[in-house]
Amino acid sequence: MSQQLLIDNIQRYVQLDPNEQELLLSYFKPKKIKKKHFLFQEGEVHKNGCFVLSGCLRCYSIDKNGFEHVLQFGPAGWWVGDMHSALNGTPGILNADAIYDSEMLIIARADQEKVYNELPKVERYFRIISERSLAAFQQRMIGNLSNTALERYDSFCALYPSLIEILPQKQIASYIGVTPEFLSKMLSSPRPK
Repeated sequence: MSQQLLIDNIQRYVQLDPNEQELLLSYFKPKKIKKKHFLFQEGEVHKNGCFVLSGCLRCYSIDKNGFEHVLQFGPAGWWVGDMHSALNGTPGILNADAIYDSEMLIIARADQEKVYNELPKVERYFRIISERSLAAFQQRMIGNLSNTALERYDSFCALYPSLIEILPQKQIASYIGVTPEFLSKMLSSPRPK
């Protein structure tokens, strides 16, 4: 399991010297999850940050009618979590499971706070990725409210190009808010000019 992916991700925004890298990595624990197993489930208090090293996770909710709504996919190089639960210490509203066998690095929320105090640059990193994440979710919300299903599919493809060919269509359909049958029909129809 390569911790270097995490360091590379962080160093896109802030530079850490070798000692800082070693200190940071000392707070993370490796975790493996088999396909179809859960990282966390609705109702649990989510107390960890999760950085995906390999495989792919999905975060989703289940509505009162039993339909799944995918909020996020977590391929290698992505963070996954239930932020509301982690920040407030309340039972989570999301599920996260492995679409494929996955490996990740986990950091406890309490340890993350220690890292912020010991390595202020890491707190800056998390601020930057949080701001970017919020902006992306705002764009997605606007797109879900105003874009056609085809436009939402195109946005999915732009965001997750490595997942287009490997995810089951039912997962993509859930993410863009259509039925798998509608997605299949839409993708087999000629594109409007």
